[in-house]
Amino acid sequence: MESETDLLRLIGTRVAERRTALKLTLDEIAGRTGVSRAMISRIERGEVHASAVVLDKLSAGLGLTLSALFAREAASPLLRRADQPVWQDPVSFYVRREVAPAGTASPVRIVEVEFPAGAEVTLPRNPHRVLDQHVWVLDGEIEIALAAGTYRLAAGDCLHMRPDDGTTFRNTSRRPARYAVIHVVESVT
Repeated sequence: MESETDLLRLIGTRVAERRTALKLTLDEIAGRTGVSRAMISRIERGEVHASAVVLDKLSAGLGLTLSALFAREAASPLLRRADQPVWQDPVSFYVRREVAPAGTASPVRIVEVEFPAGAEVTLPRNPHRVLDQHVWVLDGEIEIALAAGTYRLAAGDCLHMRPDDGTTFRNTSRRPARYAVIHVVESVT
């Protein structure tokens, strides 16, 4: 399993490479995402463990998903659990595991999330990314607030969504929840 430092470097490298490929300056990407120039610079150097909200804003502004930042490219179609990249949000303490192997040319990504009791994460709208996803609750209960309404999901429930206007995930229960996010991404630059 990767160390946190290795994962921070990987995220930083992916951000810098994508920003360079899009020919965006630090100031331009900061304006596009609402993330400060200084924070982006620190992320690119692997110096900071940024929150899920910050990384989501940044990845969306780059036309990527969080999965694209975390996934390790692999030549194999098999990604064993011990080798799956794991990251913990320093604010909500939710843990995300990249389940699907990257580098297979599949547009589908699968993420497993362990969501602590009482946790809440709001991912804002970003016009630079189109995301089509399913959230499948494996254990516990969560609440998902979208522009179209709020949905309470229990174990076994699955919600299809295009969170174009932002999303809030909440665990209002007293026990952790675990869910899978299955998504297909189209980039909009």
